[in-house]
Amino acid sequence: MKMKIALSAAALLLLPSLGMAMGCNQSKQAMSCADGSVYDSESHSCVATTT
Repeated sequence: MKMKIALSAAALLLLPSLGMAMGCNQSKQAMSCADGSVYDSESHSCVATTT
């Protein structure tokens, strides 16, 4: 019985940190670009738009 409680407590402590670590690797736009430029996901930077 004590082993079940210990394993449950360990799982409850580790699962949120694993979820946060996995969430950090998603490639989403995290910055806003200045007027006249757009975000390029391949280079992970803002590039000037030509019209």
